[in-house]
Amino acid sequence: MTETLAWLSASLTSYLLIFAAEIGDKSQLVCMVLAARHRPLPIILGAAAAFALLNALAVMFGMGIASLIPEFYISLIVAVLFAAFGIHALRAGGEDEGEEELAEKSGRSVFLTTFLLISVAEFGDKTQIAVVALSSTSIPLAVWVGATLALASTSALGVWAGRTILQKMPLKLLHQISGVLFLLLAAYAAYTAYQAW
Repeated sequence: MTETLAWLSASLTSYLLIFAAEIGDKSQLVCMVLAARHRPLPIILGAAAAFALLNALAVMFGMGIASLIPEFYISLIVAVLFAAFGIHALRAGGEDEGEEELAEKSGRSVFLTTFLLISVAEFGDKTQIAVVALSSTSIPLAVWVGATLALASTSALGVWAGRTILQKMPLKLLHQISGVLFLLLAAYAAYTAYQAW
């Protein structure tokens, strides 16, 4: 009974801390922008898979993971990825796309896009470092479960916002807004890379 309470306590503590840390973070923004243009399920699944992997790495390898690849390279990769998605969104915003074309996009490609964007963007992020710290002082599996559920929850909130708030906008404007947001994220990542250099 005491072990179960300790496990639940560690899991709940991880959930609350990571949830609070991730609200308004770039991964939630990525989910929001993608959900405004694509079906929600592949986005939620892609985000959850990325966070499950990142949290597993954080729990298994601790701080050593982040120190293997310098922050400069991680930030540079994030900047390039976000810039590419921003330019793509801005170019798509100039075209007259119909709703039918959006509905035909492959769920697999949306899943993969979400998975890759979040995996690269969140690698070595504050939440991953928090998971490393929590798992070093608590029950690692409980920390992994709590942190992964927290990050999946914040992603689902981002998807909900993208499906409800952003869907009311004209498609062209939505493409332009998402392009600008991705370019701003790219600029922030490039600045982080510059600072790390």
